[in-house]
Amino acid sequence: MTATTTPAGLPDSGRAADRRITGVLLAGGQGSRMGGVDKGLVELAGRPMAAHALERLAPQVDALIINANQNLEAWQAFGYPVFGDDIGGFAGPLAGLHAALTRARHPLVVTAPCDSPFLPHDLVERLASALHAANAQLAVAKTFDQPHPVFCLCRRDLAEHLGTFLASGGRRIDRWYGSLDVVEVSFDDEEAAFRNINTRDELAAAGQELPAGHG
Repeated sequence: MTATTTPAGLPDSGRAADRRITGVLLAGGQGSRMGGVDKGLVELAGRPMAAHALERLAPQVDALIINANQNLEAWQAFGYPVFGDDIGGFAGPLAGLHAALTRARHPLVVTAPCDSPFLPHDLVERLASALHAANAQLAVAKTFDQPHPVFCLCRRDLAEHLGTFLASGGRRIDRWYGSLDVVEVSFDDEEAAFRNINTRDELAAAGQELPAGHG
């Protein structure tokens, strides 16, 4: 039997309509610690760093979109819809999440940053399982005592709530999370998967772990 695909060319997850998930690659930052370059477009093992993250995230979701605020043509070359923040001034990952929530076509939205090429292959499955079991508004990954707030799964209907928070000047992820029914999901067994690449030295080290051309 041949697997069906979504309009974006992703494998059909088989999820019920009310549990389908739009994945969002967050690439809207300025890359200040990488010398001001667009981090996700920096080469890692012969490909843009974002390509490795996209390769891991795409099979886990029902649709995929990219949040980017610069170099839009380069981001569009990955073949997914690209959109910028609705709030100017590089307002941070919450601005990218808000823009995604207003554009996602599925009831649930999961985020991952473009500079985490080792993200877990079971990220979405575990976040979704915890979200539904707890009937929570948002599920966030955590390793030991360290939460990873940019790896989260939340309900699309939080868009208005988040918009109000941002309009009031809020920018801190932990403050917004504090106003929600949140479940933390342990990934202690996959701590290394949440590494992100912020410097040239970290980029070089990560390159030693990936064969050229592969994620």
